[in-house]
Amino acid sequence: MTRVPVALPAFPWDSLAPAKAKAAAHPGGLIDLSVGTPVDPTPEIAEVALRGNSQAPGYPQTWGTAELRSSIIGYLCRRWHATRLNERQVLPTVGSKELVAWLPTLLGIGAGDVVVIPTLAYPTYDIGARIAGAKVVPCDDPTRMAQFRPSLIWINSPANPHGAILTTELTRAWVQAARAVGAILVSDECYGEFVWEGESVSVLQESVNGGSLRGLIAVHSLSKRSNMAGYRAGYLAGDEEIVQELLEIRKHAGMMVPWPVQAAMKAVLDDDCQTRIQRERYAHRRAILRPALAAAGLRVEHSQGSLYLWVTQGVDCWQTIDFLAERGILAAPGSFYTSQGSAFVRIALTAADAQIEAAAARLRG
Repeated sequence: MTRVPVALPAFPWDSLAPAKAKAAAHPGGLIDLSVGTPVDPTPEIAEVALRGNSQAPGYPQTWGTAELRSSIIGYLCRRWHATRLNERQVLPTVGSKELVAWLPTLLGIGAGDVVVIPTLAYPTYDIGARIAGAKVVPCDDPTRMAQFRPSLIWINSPANPHGAILTTELTRAWVQAARAVGAILVSDECYGEFVWEGESVSVLQESVNGGSLRGLIAVHSLSKRSNMAGYRAGYLAGDEEIVQELLEIRKHAGMMVPWPVQAAMKAVLDDDCQTRIQRERYAHRRAILRPALAAAGLRVEHSQGSLYLWVTQGVDCWQTIDFLAERGILAAPGSFYTSQGSAFVRIALTAADAQIEAAAARLRG
């Protein structure tokens, strides 16, 4: 039998190499605002928990410890007003990217199935559908789901790359549309703690889901909210039948979060203070960078939440990338997130305060 390889696009970040070299040649050095990689310290409580549980000779449970499951539920109920959650409705994951990439496959979605993703989206939604062999349809309109008859729908709020926030009404409309066509709705809520304008909601809230989690999954991560990207710590919650199906498959596949990481996850989920501190850091950086971008002639659009500013000069994004590189600043081209973003660049707030201040000074000239 001839194996047909999965058709994946070229890794886009490699195309930034020339702009990175140009930015690095700036007399003040490179300020990299292209990738949303946390730079602030991991909370000490996570480090203490990791060290205290480093003696772990046995295999961890895929389902996680009972203590971790309890902490996930506690956080979701406390922060997101999730109702009627039980431990069979939550599951830790090895970060969130692996979940996004493998979820269609784990759910048995394949050739002949449709996966709906946002028109401007985190690329891994598309990659995950391609790996599974499904058809990808970009769409931001829940009223069109009867036309596409998808098996899986992704929504993301606050969104990567542009930071827009879905209203309660629109999120509810997505829930209703997914249920009407029998699709699973997966809500990527990894940036939920970082809202600057308005209010973010979760599909776990009764005001959105009508008191039922049927067909719904919420995806969360500790990478950004707790600076734990290196720990690979995420989790999902939602429809019990779907969660238990995923748990069974992940047991067979060996998709386990290490014991020490599970302990660190529990520590930060039980503590809201460190999240508030991180939110204040990003709010401070945003307040410095946003007016400096405006002073340089770049218009900020959306950006009500997440860790990014979505900006444009009204020209092709690569011209703006070059404009910024001349000032020693590296950003991400909006074209990385489909052609809908070709006039925009994404600028991350994930840099130290001194670098953000230096970038603002360069932009102001």
